[in-house]
Amino acid sequence: MQFQPNPPQGQPRELNLQKMAEQFLMGMQRHFDMLCFNLVSREAANESAYLEKSRLSGAMPVVPLHQNFEQMQAQARDLLNAQILNDSLNLCFHVINNCHLFLAVIKANHENPGQKEKVQQLVQQNQQAFVAKQMDQKFNDLEQEYGVMCELEDTILSFGFAIQAFAQQAGIVREPQLDDNQELPFELVYGKDPLNIHDLARQPTDYATESKAFKEGEKISFSDKELQGILNTVTLFALQLFRSVQTYGQEHPMGS
Repeated sequence: MQFQPNPPQGQPRELNLQKMAEQFLMGMQRHFDMLCFNLVSREAANESAYLEKSRLSGAMPVVPLHQNFEQMQAQARDLLNAQILNDSLNLCFHVINNCHLFLAVIKANHENPGQKEKVQQLVQQNQQAFVAKQMDQKFNDLEQEYGVMCELEDTILSFGFAIQAFAQQAGIVREPQLDDNQELPFELVYGKDPLNIHDLARQPTDYATESKAFKEGEKISFSDKELQGILNTVTLFALQLFRSVQTYGQEHPMGS
């Protein structure tokens, strides 16, 4: 689906939803492949190789503080968990901001046909305000202004709370991260048959989901499969947003 509106200043003249979706999905596959490579590399690591590499330069900053292989394994796992969560949330911010731009352009043109300067001003103001908002406010705006509902909203918000727990509490869930059920919930996306890899971009339906939740005092940790499930969840979130933008555009034709 392609639009050629009058975008706000600083935006390209042509807004192409299909191209944006393709680029985003290409990036998601790169993230997924890099995660797989990192998981394989971690499994192949061993203590003797770690010791050998630590002596490679013949020096280190503070020898008495040098950590052993087991300590680094645990820290590397925590770092990977936090990194995947942080990357995933950033990707969600990126896609929701870009999709809002399309929605704002469609709405402004639909409501103000032929008024190019007014459309440009409205889109620029709405987009700047939207980008500055927190994720929960973005979801509210999409629903109230455009009627767009996000099925995976709770999980996307949980990404942010999990990052907060890693940044402030070493990954331990505390009261500020709990929902009304006194847990930090995630709904993760998988294929139904591991022997037949599900291509979410080609078939964003008929997938499987599994729930995972952390209670207060528990440490956030995801298995290898669950880390992949997080990236699959971001992918599905984006695909559903792209479909919502397309539907909104069909229902609100832009005036010339």
